[in-house]
Amino acid sequence: MNIDIKPKKSEGLERLLEVSVPADEVRNAEDRAARRYATQVRLRGFRPGKAPAAMVRRKFGDAIHQEAIESLVQDAFKEVLEREKLELATQPHVHDVKADEGQPLTFELHLEVRPTIELPRTQGFRVTRTVRPISDEHVRVQLDEMREERATWAPVDERPLPGDMVTVHLATTDDGDALAAPQEYRLVLGEGQALPAVEEVIMETAPGATTERPVKWPDDFPDEAQRGKTKRVQVLLDDVKRKALPALDDSFAREAGDFDSLDALRKTVHGDLVKLAEREADSDVRQKLIDEIIAANPFDVPPSWVSQLVSAYAEAYKVPEDGKEKFTHDFQPLAERQVRRDLIISTLAKREGLSASEADIDERVAELAEKGKVNPAQVYASLQKSGRLTELEQSITEEKVMKWLMERNTVE
Repeated sequence: MNIDIKPKKSEGLERLLEVSVPADEVRNAEDRAARRYATQVRLRGFRPGKAPAAMVRRKFGDAIHQEAIESLVQDAFKEVLEREKLELATQPHVHDVKADEGQPLTFELHLEVRPTIELPRTQGFRVTRTVRPISDEHVRVQLDEMREERATWAPVDERPLPGDMVTVHLATTDDGDALAAPQEYRLVLGEGQALPAVEEVIMETAPGATTERPVKWPDDFPDEAQRGKTKRVQVLLDDVKRKALPALDDSFAREAGDFDSLDALRKTVHGDLVKLAEREADSDVRQKLIDEIIAANPFDVPPSWVSQLVSAYAEAYKVPEDGKEKFTHDFQPLAERQVRRDLIISTLAKREGLSASEADIDERVAELAEKGKVNPAQVYASLQKSGRLTELEQSITEEKVMKWLMERNTVE
């Protein structure tokens, strides 16, 4: 295709090209579009496909012109990619299309291309492996969390305290107005589920009683219209429940698992925390190696990939619309680091022949099947159905790349 390509901007991985298609190419495209229309449309007094071309163009001129332009833009785009040898990182954008009658078609093509990654230096780095020591305090905290999971809530007939669970009917109004209909809430006091001043009113109230008094809304309240306002608050306390933690003894150990005594449970918890600390240390070493490679081999990353990752995490974390700007600002450096990490792993996997093979996947599936005491075919089918087979393949590839790096660098 005879087109003219003029670079207008080239910064990092961004490309802005001005594309021009000659007027005769435009005419030819319009002729082709008109012939297609002539075979498809119906005009009164003519059999299908027999209407004169001139009449068809007069009646459907705008549609024919639009179809021709869209076709030419698509063909020109393919020509640009082939001629410029471009590998796209994301979908391109077409801007400022001009197609006046009898004139060349011109438009701007905004592209983002994939980075070219060489990674000349991947060896000779020295990183430190630090394992977090596990103390009796760490074990105690873990056991307390296990007790929290098995806690029970018992009703009490007294004013609530921080940590108690309460059921209240709460009504508020601006001074001088009638109270709104009360709404039922179930809260754990002290966990930030209600304004501290409202919790104070609740803790002044006995079960079955009602308390009403003015409360000032904080100056940093999320709803700006309510900031600093003083409202009348009415609290009807329906019930109070207090948390009861199970005793930390041999009986608790037997309920928590197959343990004969509390000492056996402590030893198991300590061992699990040590294994976790080892895994964290290994993960830290891998990240340090990647950081060294990033620093020694600078390269650009497509901004669109970073934005897509930020958006995916914002959706996964259910970030509200009014919090997305701050989330993007805070999370963007981490997202860019993750994109760089993924590019390094994929580049090394391809260059060094470390991608997961079918045999690698079969072996891992067999391991999972043996661990779960099921047939390997069931595991494979389950992974395929849930869309996690690709995830497994990527995990194996990453393990092989990291093993390759560990063998070629020093870990102290």
